[in-house]
Amino acid sequence: MHLAPIDLGIIAFSILISFLPALFFYKRAGSSTTEFFTSGRAAPWWLVGISMVATTFSTDTPNFVTNIVREKGVSQNWVWWSFLLTGMLTVFFYARLWRRSGVVTDLEFYERRYSGKAATFVRGFRAIYLGLFFNCVIMATVNLAAVKIGNVVLGWPEWQTLIVCATMTIFFAMVSGLWGVLVTDSLQFSITMTGTFALAYYALHHPAVGGLSGMLQKVDPKLLNVMPDFSDWPTALAIFIIPITVQWWSVWYPGAEPGGGSYIAQRMLASKTENDALGGTLLFNTLHYALRPWPWIIVALCSTIVYPTLASIRTAFPYVNPSLIGNDMAYPAMLVFLPAGFLGFMIAGMLAAYRSTIETHLNWGTSYLVHDFYRRFIKADATEKHYVFVGRITTAMLMVIAALLTFTLQTAAESFNLILSIGAGTGLIYLLRWFWWRINAWSEVAAMGSSFVISIGFFVAGKLGHAVPAHWTLILTVVISTIIWVTVTFLTAPTERATLLSFYKLVRPAGPGWTAIRAEAGVGPSPDSLTVSLAGWVIGCTFVYSALFGTGSFLYGKTNIGFAWLAVFIVSGFGLVQVFRMGSTKTAV
Repeated sequence: MHLAPIDLGIIAFSILISFLPALFFYKRAGSSTTEFFTSGRAAPWWLVGISMVATTFSTDTPNFVTNIVREKGVSQNWVWWSFLLTGMLTVFFYARLWRRSGVVTDLEFYERRYSGKAATFVRGFRAIYLGLFFNCVIMATVNLAAVKIGNVVLGWPEWQTLIVCATMTIFFAMVSGLWGVLVTDSLQFSITMTGTFALAYYALHHPAVGGLSGMLQKVDPKLLNVMPDFSDWPTALAIFIIPITVQWWSVWYPGAEPGGGSYIAQRMLASKTENDALGGTLLFNTLHYALRPWPWIIVALCSTIVYPTLASIRTAFPYVNPSLIGNDMAYPAMLVFLPAGFLGFMIAGMLAAYRSTIETHLNWGTSYLVHDFYRRFIKADATEKHYVFVGRITTAMLMVIAALLTFTLQTAAESFNLILSIGAGTGLIYLLRWFWWRINAWSEVAAMGSSFVISIGFFVAGKLGHAVPAHWTLILTVVISTIIWVTVTFLTAPTERATLLSFYKLVRPAGPGWTAIRAEAGVGPSPDSLTVSLAGWVIGCTFVYSALFGTGSFLYGKTNIGFAWLAVFIVSGFGLVQVFRMGSTKTAV
């Protein structure tokens, strides 16, 4: 693909301005781990929210959406649209609790909430398990998408794309700390979204597509359906019923963790106030589920007309590595139809999306490995500058491992399913541990261990020719692991009373699960209201889903339905403002 001078200029300029925050915050980031990993707890809500949404929009995200739309249609997106239920739960039930906890990382929570050797083990093990293993798998998935884009757009081999991208992100993440990541995310998100909408526009205006009306006429009607065909029960069960009833609360997935976690928790912890944590998380869920999906979906649907088969992609790009060809390749393949200027803007946007995600994962993973493992178990008495230095070295190490792991993956959907299966069955405990005092560290060990072992068992069975459908694997893993961790909870001793009292005084969760501890602590009732939180959750989900489906209705030419969704959107938006005010007043008291 030929890049005009204007394209190269736009790409160079976007790279230049994105490095300015890193240089500006270099000294501040190096002053302490609190600054390096949580931006000194001074981030405003809008920066927190934009950073969250920029992080979850990477090069692999549109590729993944394209993959599933081409294979099974728009309704397949319910495998991730269902996570809005989790996201809104985090907004109204957990955002203030996380900010109130005052921890540096969400893993530090374990030794605030639990006691004994089990608490110490969980914190240390998850620092390695999530910060190294899980984190590198996610970054490898993002790298895979970047490799495919580089191969299609620039004709670069995998190793060349990885070296260029790794060098750029290592330097930035080592220098900037979280402040630099947050500020750069806001710049990168603007570039990325502009390029995304531009690609959707030019995809619709491709001669083979013939505009929005042409697309609706030429695309297989089954692919257009937002809801699955319930007469095809197995498919409906897998892509809608299980995600909307079981998956959203039972699966740990980065960016959509039940109760919040990983880089979502990191940004809530970096917020100026509890209200900033809540407002930022609400903004993230609104932009993530209501603003971004349709441009990706439009491009994916257009690609089924332009490149109806994988063979047509191979024919159009004979120089592309055959092992990289998959339905997810159709998204970068559509870039060839962008005119000069817009092509450079889109490549700059995709590079920005890639960097925002990788830089966040490097900072987040490093925070686990340095703060929760190295500082906690290896060297506890060093200076702050020493830990920041170790963090910068760890950042480079993580990027190298992720780059090497990239060569073992093939498609974005494959990586998504792998991560889902490993995190299955643990979600319920992450929701309940804030509101039920009886859960202890051994509960978490049992949930994490059983989920991992069961998932690996199903994976091995599949390799041996005894594969179980993914949705049944999920259900069985959830049921078995839940039975195991609940049993372990009642067979093991509860957390030490002093730890429970200290945790309640610090966080003050609402609800009947802490009644006995609350009375003993003598600090009065919780400032939160579960009733207000529940109302916020219901109204918040209605608000975002009405925006998502209303937009789809207008795009599909169903104007009457679109206006009905618009009315729901306006009413629920008003209700959301009232709930937010009630929650803020309650917290202030």
